[in-house]
Parts: sequence; structure tokens; C-alpha cells
Amino acid sequence: MTRPRFHLAFPVNDLDQARAFYGGLLGCPEGRSAEDWIDFDFHGHQIVTHRTPMDARGPATNLVDGEAVPVRHFGVILELEAWKSLADRLKGAGIRFLIEPQIRFEGQAGEQATMFLLDPSGNALEFKAFADDAMVFAR
Repeated sequence: MTRPRFHLAFPVNDLDQARAFYGGLLGCPEGRSAEDWIDFDFHGHQIVTHRTPMDARGPATNLVDGEAVPVRHFGVILELEAWKSLADRLKGAGIRFLIEPQIRFEGQAGEQATMFLLDPSGNALEFKAFADDAMVFAR
């Protein structure tokens, strides 16, 4: 099944840092850009970093399976092996995780591998994977 692509635009403080983080560390190919924004291919989806002064981001979190998950975040669901490879690459790069790579909801509906980190501008990202794709929307 062909899935629609999502488009997400979000604020960053510094485009050079965004380019190094999204393009370099995460390996997202760069698309179009201008003086104040850059498009990236985020696993087949279009994300756009817009340089802007810091906005009113707050540290709001919700408790999910015992972890304080940032309410404002975005991410992607990867294949499990790709998730493991990314986790290893991020650990090797010395990334400080908000939530360390782990299995959430172990043995329950929705069991998933997950990790949270911040980009250089403080935007929270979640990368997750499911051993069983049927668990993505399981209740």
C-alpha cells in the first residue's frame, strides 16, 4: 500500500546546526533551501527547518509507560533493524537522550522500541520500531 507523505515545518535557531544534525548525523538528504529554511527527506517525508527566534516551547510532558514523554515531538517509525542501527549511531556520536533507547509496553499491545532526543534547537524527536507492524495501532 502506498502511504501519503507528511509535511512538517518547525522552528530552528541555526540552519548550519540543523543541516549538520538532520543532514549529517541523521542522514536525511537535503532538498530545496533558501536563506531562512531547508527541506529534508525524513525517511520519505518532507520536513522543513525554518530559522526563527526561539518560540514559546515549554517542557510539557506526559507520563507514558513510566517515562516523561515530551508532549511536543515528532518522529518516524522505522524497521527494527534500522532503529537498532540508528540507536547505535546516535550512542556512538555521544547524543544525550531524553529517553534512552528501550522497549516500551513490553509484553503488551503496542510493544515498541523507542528513543527520544533533542535536535540542536531543542525540538524533541522520537524514533520507534515495532517487531510486529500490527502493533502500531493496537489497543
